[in-house]
Amino acid sequence: MQRTVIAVRRALGHTLAAALVLGAGTALAQGPGGAPSFTTAQADRGKAAYSLSCSLCHGPNLDDGEFGPPLKGNRFRDGWVGKTAQELYDYTSRSMPSAAPNSLGSATYADLLAYLLQNNDVVASDRPFPTDTVALQVAKMPWNLSPQGQLRSGGPSGGLAPGATLPRWPTPPSVLLKVRPVSEQLLLNPPAGSWISWRRTVDDVGFSPLKQINKANVKELRVAWSLSLPGGPNESTPLMHDGVVFVHSYGDHIQALDAKTGDELWHYARRLPDGMQPTTKRNIALYGDKVYAGTSDLHVVALDMKTGKVVWDEPIADTKDGWRLTGGPLVVKGKVMQGIVGRGPGGGYLQALDAETGKAAWRFWSIARPEEMGGNSWNGLPLEQRNGGSIWTASSYDPDLNLIFFGPAPTYDTGPLAKLNKIKGVTNDALYTNATVALNPDTGKRVWHFQHVPNDQWDYDWAFERQIVRMQVNGQMKKVIVTGGKEAVFDVLEADTGKYVSSFDLGVQNIIKSIDPKTGKKTMDPTLYPGDGQKKLVCPHAGGAKNWIPGSINPETGIMYQALVESCMDMIPVGVGERGSLSTGVRWAIRPRPDSDGRYGRLQAVDIKTGKTVWIDRQRAPLTSGTLATAGGVVFQGALDRWLTAYDDATGKSLWRTRMTDVPNSAPISYEIDGKQYVAVVVGYGGPHTATFPALVPDITLPAVRSSSIWVFELPQ
Repeated sequence: MQRTVIAVRRALGHTLAAALVLGAGTALAQGPGGAPSFTTAQADRGKAAYSLSCSLCHGPNLDDGEFGPPLKGNRFRDGWVGKTAQELYDYTSRSMPSAAPNSLGSATYADLLAYLLQNNDVVASDRPFPTDTVALQVAKMPWNLSPQGQLRSGGPSGGLAPGATLPRWPTPPSVLLKVRPVSEQLLLNPPAGSWISWRRTVDDVGFSPLKQINKANVKELRVAWSLSLPGGPNESTPLMHDGVVFVHSYGDHIQALDAKTGDELWHYARRLPDGMQPTTKRNIALYGDKVYAGTSDLHVVALDMKTGKVVWDEPIADTKDGWRLTGGPLVVKGKVMQGIVGRGPGGGYLQALDAETGKAAWRFWSIARPEEMGGNSWNGLPLEQRNGGSIWTASSYDPDLNLIFFGPAPTYDTGPLAKLNKIKGVTNDALYTNATVALNPDTGKRVWHFQHVPNDQWDYDWAFERQIVRMQVNGQMKKVIVTGGKEAVFDVLEADTGKYVSSFDLGVQNIIKSIDPKTGKKTMDPTLYPGDGQKKLVCPHAGGAKNWIPGSINPETGIMYQALVESCMDMIPVGVGERGSLSTGVRWAIRPRPDSDGRYGRLQAVDIKTGKTVWIDRQRAPLTSGTLATAGGVVFQGALDRWLTAYDDATGKSLWRTRMTDVPNSAPISYEIDGKQYVAVVVGYGGPHTATFPALVPDITLPAVRSSSIWVFELPQ
């Protein structure tokens, strides 16, 4: 597949040689003399496209524009002498047209490039310009350097004048020079001021030990800096390491930013195959000297942390099978572990790659194979008819136990599991859906599992963060896993064995009637199973009271802060021949709770040791961001109405609020640079919360234009 790195240098930051790019087919890339090939028909189409998309800046004749540099003649040719068609294509498609980069499609970019080459005296052939990486890398720009090329070239529009000398100006050294590799030790014990992993630490508690911003002064928070990111939905939590913020954006962009100023240091942007739509990602990862990310075309890519250049790029699934990547990787013990989501036959999996080389290390299937442990739990279905087991979020990790923890989601194909077949030794539990699975990261071997809800007939995933904390269990201090499903019911398990400890219910569901205090087995309301042709009122909605937006636990107090949405759904039977949301023949439709007062957003503080609620804050707007708790006694939370709020962690009292340009769909973080604490959050609506819950609040308007930004807040000097 294809990718591109845009090394962002200010000198290239304008509208340069642009909509002059390629794309079209896969053929021989070289024409006469080794120049890129193109056809006359392409050039003719390119002329029309140029008039529509490029002439305003670069001029009707390619060299007479008011705002863009010339795209023909010595000025243009000298800039591309000796470079490949790949470099020209990548630069142009990712930066032009300047108002809507990468918006024209590869065929149009191919036509534009053909027109540009024709105007630069390259002869057409019978072979169209290709778009695949291999072919583009073969063809070289055919021109020689002009006599004027030794000078800094100017031109009729844009650029520095020939012979001009810039006054000296002090340039501060890039913070990238001081970025250290993220060692295993640094990853497991990050400095208090860093945010190296998705939830700061690999135990996923999402807690900042910083105290400078506290209950007394949080009301003084102000914007330190903000930056527009590539537009579109953005669910990705930024990372901060050694003064550099790394942030992922829609369209498979990753940027490195100066954490104090927001200045861009480098920018990676991926060119996806034609017709492939980008997907949102929830996290990236740092390890060694690399940044790791999943891509929309189902690859995992490793980038050099200091330059953004691709180190390796490996596919982990086939797009034709309907898979996607949403959650990002966990990287520990030299393994990059990335899950997939979708409905492909045989179910999803967690793929491990070698962190240095990208070579496949192991794969764990989240749907049990028929011949393996749990293989008889799919009601007798053959493997190709089993699906689901999506892995929506990154795993957590405990180094003492050397175990990673994650939770596969249920299947949407609930019909074949609804009624247990009378086959000896066969169940319809559907492992490993809705289970916490503990794996050895060195081998990918399952150590234990605990299934929270077997045979989920409501899409109530137990597929989110597995938080690792220490607490008293039967008088002994032990590490436990705390995790909840969409019902906002949480189970506590012993981390070393998976043994059940306890549960607590946050009070917004009607489906679980009881939980066995010894085993954790849940008894479901038998009247609320779908499939009998009757409409059912079930709480919460399948969008979840809890969903993927992660909660935060203060490990010093044992208090969890969890963002919830209060809602219910009607599970409505569909007509004959219709599948519905689930294959039991029902479609869900959202509604308020029967006792609703119109407040849907619910932030709840719970003591995980006792399961008792400490406080609840309820508001009109559904909550949409992850939660950030800090040692300063402040909890940060974002909502659908674009407000970011700081709460007193002991009482739930609102201490500060600010309204941003778009909806926060990710999780806030906090970091420290030169003794100053910052709070940062990415905004950009379009995730599941902003698709599901606006129907409940027609008075809350979403932005007319989808955008994305990162906002960073600080205390005044």
